[in-house]
Amino acid sequence: MSFLPLYPVRSLSRHQTHLASVRRSFGSTCMRLKDSTEDTSQARLQREIEGPEVKAVELQPLNRPLGVTERPTTLIKTRTQKMKELMDSDVRMAQRRHLIKEAGKGYFHDMNMTRRHGGKTWIAPKVLIREDKALYLPNIVGKSLDAGQEKNTTTMCYGRITVLAMLGTRISEIHAKGFVDPTNARFSSHPLYQYVQINLQENLLKSILVNLFLNSLRSVVPEELQPNYLVSSQNMEYVRDPLGMTNSKVGYVYLIDENLKVRWGGCADATPEETQALEVCTGVLLKRAEKTVGNKGQKAKEIASEGQAEQGAPS
Repeated sequence: MSFLPLYPVRSLSRHQTHLASVRRSFGSTCMRLKDSTEDTSQARLQREIEGPEVKAVELQPLNRPLGVTERPTTLIKTRTQKMKELMDSDVRMAQRRHLIKEAGKGYFHDMNMTRRHGGKTWIAPKVLIREDKALYLPNIVGKSLDAGQEKNTTTMCYGRITVLAMLGTRISEIHAKGFVDPTNARFSSHPLYQYVQINLQENLLKSILVNLFLNSLRSVVPEELQPNYLVSSQNMEYVRDPLGMTNSKVGYVYLIDENLKVRWGGCADATPEETQALEVCTGVLLKRAEKTVGNKGQKAKEIASEGQAEQGAPS
């Protein structure tokens, strides 16, 4: 029989039980914190993917001319001109505002915006933009799909009526097709009409992939359209907003007159009214261009006949 007191043993047992309880409590707390952290991370990622709640907003007609104020040129800017632009406070402020605006957009912003009207941001006008209000199409350089020859829109579009489609994704090709098919069917044989497609890939990796699969692209694009199909990797960062190209996932279609001015524009899924408007506006510009060409030809004939008359007159 032991004469040692029992209270130390009981005290030790109570201490061990308390320690085990603390450990279990600490472990469960850590697990809850871990689960809540994972839930928070997953919720944050989900919010970034889904973006902010898209509110239903009624589409409005295009309320401004599209394009840039400066007439396009094929000349490469000199170092002096570039430095002058960098020193221009108005240019710097415009670039700063653009960068601040872009910094507030998430990675999935363009994809999220397609949930609203399929990415459509305006309704195309029913009539032409007035010539005195219209702005210019910036010069875009790319390589033609048929022979890989470098071309630019300034040289291609000057003196002709051009329907120009800006493409970047498969869905943008479907958008453009919805706009231009009736117009191409009606005017493709007209000598002053042309249809130009620009496959714009500003992302370096996507640009490399497109160039790797050019043969596959040639098998999809009809042979008669390949000379006017340009593959471009030009940086359009500062001309996207002036052209209304606010979503890189959808297609944009522009009607360009013989003076390189944007006279009409449409985006995303075409409505029957927009498709008809493009066809009508193209016909109007072609008729005006025919008169201009006819007047120039008539004037040239008159000058030539006057010159012949002067040569045949007795001195």
